[in-house]
Amino acid sequence: MSTAVLYTPDVLGLAIELARFPLSEDLPLHAEARSKSCGSTIALGLATAPDGTISRVGVRSQACAIGQASAAIFAQGACGRGGAEIHAVGKAVADWLAGEGAMPDWPGLSVIAAARDYPARHGAVMLPWNAAMQVLPLDRAEV
Repeated sequence: MSTAVLYTPDVLGLAIELARFPLSEDLPLHAEARSKSCGSTIALGLATAPDGTISRVGVRSQACAIGQASAAIFAQGACGRGGAEIHAVGKAVADWLAGEGAMPDWPGLSVIAAARDYPARHGAVMLPWNAAMQVLPLDRAEV
């Protein structure tokens, strides 16, 4: 399968979107994740509102275009979502990549859908969710 299907103009455009989400020290929650399959990394910063939902996202990514696009997709859709939802979507993305479920309902995820056919890119797709799940509580009351 050609990587031209994977690295579309839309995917490459999302990588540029990350500039809208700078990582800053004033974000109280920080996590990092690394893809074992490709070595891509992400540093994620989050702020939450009093109700526990994400209110601001910051990202620093040293990843392939798929990892950067995934981080941008996460950042664009994360505000207003709580820990339980982030954990549920993270699991659903992992299941989808493994061929064990449908594509989760997350805005923009379809742009990187072709990555499902490239197992070496699965770790890069999971970077933002893996980082966010490290610092966001899974509140059973929200499930």
